[in-house]
Amino acid sequence: MSALEKILAARIRAAGPMRLDEYMAECLLHPRHGYYTANPGLGGEGDFITAPEISQMFGELVGLALAQAWLDQGAPAPFTLAEAGPGNGTLMADILRATRGVAGFHDAMRLWLVEVSPPLQARQRERLAACGPRHVAQLDELPEAPLFLVANEFFDALPIRQFLRAGAGWRERLVGLEGGRLAFGLGAPVPVAALAHRLEDTREGDMVELCGAAEALMAPIAARIRAHGGAALVIDYGAERSLGDSLQAVRGHRKVDPLACPGEADLSAHVDFGALASAAEGLEAARTTQGAFLERLGITARARALAARLTGAALENHVAAHRRLTHPEEMGSLFKVLGLTPPGAPPIAGTTDAA
Repeated sequence: MSALEKILAARIRAAGPMRLDEYMAECLLHPRHGYYTANPGLGGEGDFITAPEISQMFGELVGLALAQAWLDQGAPAPFTLAEAGPGNGTLMADILRATRGVAGFHDAMRLWLVEVSPPLQARQRERLAACGPRHVAQLDELPEAPLFLVANEFFDALPIRQFLRAGAGWRERLVGLEGGRLAFGLGAPVPVAALAHRLEDTREGDMVELCGAAEALMAPIAARIRAHGGAALVIDYGAERSLGDSLQAVRGHRKVDPLACPGEADLSAHVDFGALASAAEGLEAARTTQGAFLERLGITARARALAARLTGAALENHVAAHRRLTHPEEMGSLFKVLGLTPPGAPPIAGTTDAA
């Protein structure tokens, strides 16, 4: 039994079963044994790999889309360029490289990174040192200024609650003990106000997930963009609405039991994009798939240009990366893009057919 599992088991014995969001928060952010606070495993050598690690094309196109949004809104100066959950800094490094040629963009930007993990903050400072990044732990700590923000695979790591439909009520999924080890259980059926509208589109036994943290974190993003202008790109895996059990744990690039090794695996769940868009009150929201977004931005032309310099295994890997990012059977359809802009501003390039 791991150190964190012993801590959680003692807590459950003393206070009873934990809500799933409480369990996830401890696994990911426990001050000593949490996955992100201890030794987060991103990239090819770690536990999971994200789109920026697959190919530079992803970050380049995201950067150019944000730069175009900045130009579309009159090139405000100064402005905040921010990333929520920057990981190893790969995405932001590619964004900065791709936007060097956009006149005035780098001179006007102030780079801010939203990160709670000390090991990851250190990696980001080292990789992005030339641009003097500043760190904050929460989105509401970002400056009051025009905000151009990207959040790639950020919202999927936020703690969720799960509810099983039981008649006109819901049974919450809890983490308790069975034979001294962590085990899932269910609470008693109760009405849940936040799920009243889901009684119309669910059946007995259906599972629905709630992520109150995601909706709360969207509030300061929307507030800054409403007040000062800007844009936000949220890229993640998920669907228009929550339905079914999407909780997963990944360790060493393989799925594992979410209760098997708390603090030693990455936990995540699908993003409810409908709820997230609704939480961005007062903003225009455009939603599309990652594949369509990248194709509209010209990823195939960029892939061909890069392929002209490659041969052998490097070329094969490049072709595979393009497919992985865009093909419907890979990340192309499962991953969605939410583009947020102020009323009256053009949508972010790539998020609509007209953009």
